Amino acid sequence: MMSNYILEVENLKKYFPTGKGVVHAVDGVSFKIEKGKTLGVVGESGCGKSTTGRAVIRLLEVTEGVVKFEGEDISKLSKKELIKIRSKMQIIFQDPYASLNPRMTVGAIIAEPLIIHKLTKNKEELEAKVKELMKTVGLSEKLYRTYPHELDGGRRQRIGIARALSLNPKFIVCDEPVSALDVSIQAQILNLMQDLQDKFGLTYMFITHDLSVVKHFSDDILVMYLGQEVEKASSDNLFAKNYHPYTKALLSAIPSIDIDAEDKIIQLEGEITSPIDPKPGCRFSARCSYVKDKCKVDNPVFEEIEENHFVACHFAKEINGL
Repeated sequence: MMSNYILEVENLKKYFPTGKGVVHAVDGVSFKIEKGKTLGVVGESGCGKSTTGRAVIRLLEVTEGVVKFEGEDISKLSKKELIKIRSKMQIIFQDPYASLNPRMTVGAIIAEPLIIHKLTKNKEELEAKVKELMKTVGLSEKLYRTYPHELDGGRRQRIGIARALSLNPKFIVCDEPVSALDVSIQAQILNLMQDLQDKFGLTYMFITHDLSVVKHFSDDILVMYLGQEVEKASSDNLFAKNYHPYTKALLSAIPSIDIDAEDKIIQLEGEITSPIDPKPGCRFSARCSYVKDKCKVDNPVFEEIEENHFVACHFAKEINGL
């Protein structure tokens, strides 16, 4: 029986050795993404969301865990074996300035994956395909021979999207694709990405720190804190009923036109726990107002608190009166 999940991640870990110890950037994360859906991954800078995204498509080697793409474990594939599925998994990077080669024209940047994977027969077919991709993402043909530095951020990001689409992928990691853009341009890029998802049946892993964006763009949301998952639910459910103290604080900080909203912001105090060789216990305990002795010694289990709503907190039910 075919699974409805395009990506299944089990106990994913990514550690980085340093002179002071081992950084636990991603530490035991598990999730699944349905075909044609969007999983939003949110959290503060340094929580491991971008590292998770890069690890699942093998831009970073996995320290431990299993990553299944369309039912196949890709976490231990050799580079040669990985080439066969590279075309199905792509990434849109955060910075449209740094992710494009300044020495290459727009046409050459979009054409590069097609050339590497030998998907066109001749130069005429290659140019026609590139121009078709440019049209798909809203880039004028007249920009074919221009260079990235001649364009604004929105157009540069459209180049990155066209490059990602060039191999007809099924799954795309969107690593904060609009955070470096003006607000008006952000809306245009997000609308384009949604149109492309509908048109091509794409599956997205949408990494962001902008909660107002992720609410409207994602089907499900995964909240991360210091390399671990703390809460996961459908977008509507998470915003309606959030159980983890960190999620509550995160959502309270969303800008609002309500003049009384500032009084509702949850101020987190205390120091962020170091991700270098972390001690046992909840990593949020140093900043949590509900902390108890158990939190400092036992790592909470990521468990289902209600249907399709998962939380990692010893006292989630007690805090929320369940």
